[in-house]
Amino acid sequence: MAEMKVQQYKIDAVAELKSNFEGFRSFVFADYRGLSVEQITELRNALREAGAEFHVVKNNYAKIAFKQMDHEDVAPYLVGPTAIAYCGDEAGPVAKAMIKLAKDMPVEVKGGLLDGDVYDAAAVEAFSKLPTKLELVQMLMGTMQAPAQNMVYVLNGIATKLVRTLDAVREKKSQEE
Repeated sequence: MAEMKVQQYKIDAVAELKSNFEGFRSFVFADYRGLSVEQITELRNALREAGAEFHVVKNNYAKIAFKQMDHEDVAPYLVGPTAIAYCGDEAGPVAKAMIKLAKDMPVEVKGGLLDGDVYDAAAVEAFSKLPTKLELVQMLMGTMQAPAQNMVYVLNGIATKLVRTLDAVREKKSQEE
């Protein structure tokens, strides 16, 4: 049986793709069929604002690269025309942007690899509705500030009452004189 030699440019392409993937923790897979050049540009700009890059990939190369990264379970999403949103710090805003854009453009979310876990399209949509880390921190800070603000109101109330009481005592003494 003759040994099949893999062409070097294919090996290099997979290595480059894997190298690009390694800088990111999450990925959203999409079918981009039917998008115009203007829509792809608009999509890329919106995703860039959300902290992501959007790239069209060769499915076979991507499957091999993800397999080398122990994520061969994403293979079902790498079928047909595929583009991948590479998510930077946080996948939530990227998923939210993708779902929003999919309502107005012929782009369809296939699934995602979010922080090491594989999700189908419905789960990516549900994930997009969760609050971001920043929103959670803001909620937490608001909750933590409420008791402090209440304490300030109570202390201000006590101080105001004390001032009024002292003023009433002073006025009463001045009338007695």
